[in-house]
Amino acid sequence: MFRRTPAEPPVTLTSPSPVLAIEDLRIDFQTRDGSVPAVRGVSLQVLPGETLGVVGESGSGKSQTFMAVMGLLAPNGRASGSVRFEGREILGAPKRELNRVRGAGMGMIFQDPLTALTPHLKIGDQLGEPLRRGRGLSAADARAEALRWLERVRIPDAARRLDQYPHELSGGMRQRVMIAGAMACAPRLLIADEPTTALDVTVQAEILDLMEELTRESGTGLVLITHDMGVVARLADRVCVMKDGAYVEAGQAAEVFARPRTDYARNLLEAAPRLDRADRGGRPAPVPVAPDAPLAVEAKDVKVWFPVRRGLFGRRADLRAVDGVSLEIRQGETLGVVGESGCGKSTLSRAVLRLIPRTAGAVTLLGRDIPEADREALRAARRDLQIVFQDPLASLDPRMPVGDSIAEPLGVFQPHLDRRAREAAVRAIMDRVGLSGDLINRYPHELSGGQNQRVGIARAMILKPRVVVCDEAVSALDVSIRAQIIDLLIDLQREFGMAMMFISHDLAVVREISHRVMVLYMGRVVEEAPADRIFTDARHPYTRTLIASALIPDPGVERTRPRLRLHGEPPSPLDPDAALRFLPGRRGETPPYRPQLLEAGPGHRVAEFDSQA
Repeated sequence: MFRRTPAEPPVTLTSPSPVLAIEDLRIDFQTRDGSVPAVRGVSLQVLPGETLGVVGESGSGKSQTFMAVMGLLAPNGRASGSVRFEGREILGAPKRELNRVRGAGMGMIFQDPLTALTPHLKIGDQLGEPLRRGRGLSAADARAEALRWLERVRIPDAARRLDQYPHELSGGMRQRVMIAGAMACAPRLLIADEPTTALDVTVQAEILDLMEELTRESGTGLVLITHDMGVVARLADRVCVMKDGAYVEAGQAAEVFARPRTDYARNLLEAAPRLDRADRGGRPAPVPVAPDAPLAVEAKDVKVWFPVRRGLFGRRADLRAVDGVSLEIRQGETLGVVGESGCGKSTLSRAVLRLIPRTAGAVTLLGRDIPEADREALRAARRDLQIVFQDPLASLDPRMPVGDSIAEPLGVFQPHLDRRAREAAVRAIMDRVGLSGDLINRYPHELSGGQNQRVGIARAMILKPRVVVCDEAVSALDVSIRAQIIDLLIDLQREFGMAMMFISHDLAVVREISHRVMVLYMGRVVEEAPADRIFTDARHPYTRTLIASALIPDPGVERTRPRLRLHGEPPSPLDPDAALRFLPGRRGETPPYRPQLLEAGPGHRVAEFDSQA
């Protein structure tokens, strides 16, 4: 079944017939630095109704293996070997033949939804096309089915999203659109490449339930490519561990997690953060912050509303992305910000950094309240303010080598440096974030998703800023590099005393790096407390649901633990009473009532809620 190390012969299957069979697959890429082997002699099989988890570090060849299966290798890639789908050879097949297989036969959830979705087509059109081609539905039936799947993946106000474009959706919503599109045709083989990377934990739990249902009821074979060991623990029947383009270990999921046979697999498991324990295994912990440390960031009653018109001549409404949030971050402190996709996390961070205008409220950065009109002062302050964006491919210039992208801030704020000094600084920061200096002349499309994420981190850190916003900064990283980046951020914080706003849906990571945690729901704070307290004594039902939905990288624990679920559909962000989901008795008041934050203990604030709701 697997092409492993020479000491282990491949395992052969007798029955049933595999839906996918790969034999001795090899992939090489021609680059400016010569031929680069990406996959070296991989062999595997996937049975109907089986879930195969493929794990390994970024750049190990996981995604490229299955891009070759789908016939989607980059033009400079060359594949050899054999790939059979339901017994038919498809490696190197003509595009017309592959198009007959892709969709209803094979579907794929891509790692990067922004580049995988067509930017000039509305969501409804993109979901409807494969339903019309693959299942023969009429335009009206395809639109209705697309709406049903958007609702199944819990996209709020799903009917309106059908007429929106990808750039109008958050990263998590785009990911859900990708998942809906791939699953709607009920393919016989579903390849999911980091399917839950951009999803918050409650949506992730429901998406994984949908995938499990698809494999159980329709016999779909599922390949789960991920660095998230919790996802593998939740779903995978078998696990393949990949390193440097080849499999180094394979077996039943319970066996691999309990008794890994290689040091590489053991290190991956040990690096995975666990929400069910605070122990960091000897790794550095955040340095405590004095209560009277100077404030680096202070925001008071920040609001960011976007006017939205329903239809061409529809009534105008306000989408309250951020609806009255106050926060403080002291020098040397990390504030973790969590909440579901669309709750206002990224919008809040951009409003704090003055990257988007505020509707109301005040923000003070490093003791300065820079007027809106003083653009020169704001530009000078940007040296100390940096952000690591959620989507590295959308934030990096595709025409620039990554070394030039990392060096760009030096050219703006340290123009006295000559070319040799800039290159030395770039190589030093690349080394600190785990990037090989050999990649300095590569372009973003030649790097893996995790490598591009590290480029974004290196670019933000090269100026040693005093305030950093990390917007899903480690979501695309494999577990070992993620642990290194978290340790790096903690070390840099200790060295420079920088303040961080750390936005993430990964609660275990947030627990490791944060001093305090703020939970947002529909643009408002529902709970805020010191990190250890919020994970051991959460009060608000929304916070408790988030924690219960987080995955534990242990099949024995993950598949038996109880889960909490929120009842009903998520409200529309255009509903002025959306924030009252947990306080329904105050609905319909004029002006709309806003739940108040009440003291639940030292530094612990909880929004009002109805315990019976």
